[in-house]
Amino acid sequence: MLGLEARASPWKSYPESCFPHFERQDPLGGLWGSGPVSVAAGPARRRWGRGGGGPPGFGARPGIGAAGFSGPPRGSGPAQGPAACRHLGPTPGPGPGCRSGACQAGPAGRGPPRGQGGPLRPAGPAPPRAPGGPCTSRERPRSGGGRRGRAGPGRAGAAPRPGPERSPSGAGRRPGRAWGGGRGGGPAGRRKMANVGLQFQASAGDADPQSRPLLLLGQLHHLHRVPWSHVRGKLQPRVTEELWQAALSTLNPNPTDSCPLYLNYATVAALPSRVSRHNSPSAAHFVTRLVRTCLPPGTHRCILMVCERSDAFASACALARAFPLFTHRSGASRRTEKKTVTVEFFLVGQDNGPVEVSTLQCLTNATEGVRLAARIVDTPCNEMNTDTFLEEIKKVGKDLGITPTIIRDEELKTRGFGGIYGVGKAAVHPPALAVLSHTPEGATQTIAWVGKGIVYDTGGLSIKGKTTMPGMKRDCGGAAAVLGAFRAAIKQGFKDNLHAVFCLAENSVGPNATRPDDIHLLYSGKTVEINNTDAEGRLVLADGVSYACKDLGADIILDIATLTGAQGIATGKYHAAVLTNSAEWEAACVKAGTRCGDLVHPLVYCPELHFSEFTSAVADMKNSVADRDNSPSSCAGLFIASHIGFDWPGVWVHLDIAAPVHAGERATGFGVALLLALFGRASEDPLLNLVSPLGCEADAPEADAERDSKRRRLGPPHA
Repeated sequence: MLGLEARASPWKSYPESCFPHFERQDPLGGLWGSGPVSVAAGPARRRWGRGGGGPPGFGARPGIGAAGFSGPPRGSGPAQGPAACRHLGPTPGPGPGCRSGACQAGPAGRGPPRGQGGPLRPAGPAPPRAPGGPCTSRERPRSGGGRRGRAGPGRAGAAPRPGPERSPSGAGRRPGRAWGGGRGGGPAGRRKMANVGLQFQASAGDADPQSRPLLLLGQLHHLHRVPWSHVRGKLQPRVTEELWQAALSTLNPNPTDSCPLYLNYATVAALPSRVSRHNSPSAAHFVTRLVRTCLPPGTHRCILMVCERSDAFASACALARAFPLFTHRSGASRRTEKKTVTVEFFLVGQDNGPVEVSTLQCLTNATEGVRLAARIVDTPCNEMNTDTFLEEIKKVGKDLGITPTIIRDEELKTRGFGGIYGVGKAAVHPPALAVLSHTPEGATQTIAWVGKGIVYDTGGLSIKGKTTMPGMKRDCGGAAAVLGAFRAAIKQGFKDNLHAVFCLAENSVGPNATRPDDIHLLYSGKTVEINNTDAEGRLVLADGVSYACKDLGADIILDIATLTGAQGIATGKYHAAVLTNSAEWEAACVKAGTRCGDLVHPLVYCPELHFSEFTSAVADMKNSVADRDNSPSSCAGLFIASHIGFDWPGVWVHLDIAAPVHAGERATGFGVALLLALFGRASEDPLLNLVSPLGCEADAPEADAERDSKRRRLGPPHA
């Protein structure tokens, strides 16, 4: 059938087993096949049918250029020269064929319709064009390879473009397009990711990749340490050991790279080999991107994650972000089959033993928490109102055997929660304060997680514009993260008192809405003059932290919120902002972020310089700053802290997650992994202990024990 054609440089040859033998019936009635195959070394060929080049964007990538399948024009004629294809492995015989965008160059270089595959076709002769003239649009097939008129991902000088809907290499792909006929970050890929069951197993077992598609993922030097005996059962009979080694040798991550092993059914992908000091060693964000773009489609799929034990937690949470639960696409409701993805970890490095059952259970609970938080944030307010959110809290409480405390509507006003009541009183669904409390025997300290749960933020009478209001369903991201983390933490055996406080309201517009110039009395006893109704999150959180301090007796109070748009400017799209009264806890938050993948960066904590921004002539303070150019994210956090007092002796931590709570149009479940990692030392789980940056202080001496009966407390970061 197909043989290797000996060519002079710049072509290099691969074993014949690397290439499939095609003999398919052409849709137009011709039988084709039989022709030499060559693999170009170097940049991608941008012209096809001329000089043996392949279709533009056809499998081109750093380290390997256009590869060619040649065949006669439809129905007759000799081979016209190589066209490009990178798909490796023997063909399964007659069947659906390769469905990647790279293997579907049709007449005149046209690709298949967006988001769907098609049969393999030969690369016919190129359309005529004037010598030296520009390529016509028909010479650039619409595969997922790149933008019209641009070089493919193998072009020189292609700068990585971050973003969840970009290709893993970040090279010039439009959002909504991906390799493999729509699998990945685009709409078609998101349909295949939504509402998928995620299972963690010590061994995923062996299976033909054609019946169970496979993605192998890890850093390149880790992938090289995977013995062939471990992956053989997952790849054979489609992929040989020689082909596996050849594929690894072609990977050149910059920052990531991938190589199909067998048509559209098996892929190996490489994470960045190195990351900067402000990134996670697990490269968690790239894990999510590669899963979205490279995981083959199918009903039952498998991911083999290769990493060190210390990166397993972050990698699992990153995998979970690629599989959102919420979808209202009509096709999803008609689908009867249950889609599943089985994840197996292959651990390398010093602690490279088998994955224990307890570790798998921890990963399952953590990822369920991440997906729960993301589902709540993705759900629009016509479904996820305050009543519905309370049902979610009750459901988690029932699962854990905890009855929530709920204060809502007029009772909030009666009991002095002027912040929560004032924000939500204009909405159809009344505001609420809900608390889930875990109080085990032998607890040595009390921790409170306070989440902002604004189910929708119109801005109130200081109303948002038509471009800034869409997406405000995500303003409950803090409360969603607290709920997901609380559920996972309790299931993993939290040893201290833990309270989850949810400040729920809809910042709506109506006759009863709070007006600018109104003055509210908050639960702290302080009065606040409203000068911006769109600065509502700090009002509900002020009531929440005051309740945690006064009624719950918390030693450590952490509030988490999608608080300010300025956070995305201050620390970017990927790093949450942390503001705290403790330098040790600031460092611990940053370290926990790098260990779990939910990255964090500090804000300026300087209340003596910044709190004057809230000065009011008629109340204790205003709710919005006078100068928006003076560290507004820090000031917003200081407003919350002022309601427990800047001289409060406990630990106060504020996390602003406004930007990282979503990536594109999808929620990330940000904050769940961070809370679990930060407080991992208060858990009985070994994996959470491993990723936690906090140490537990040793038992106090007898003399100190008389002064402080709390024998075990979360302390400063340990080495």
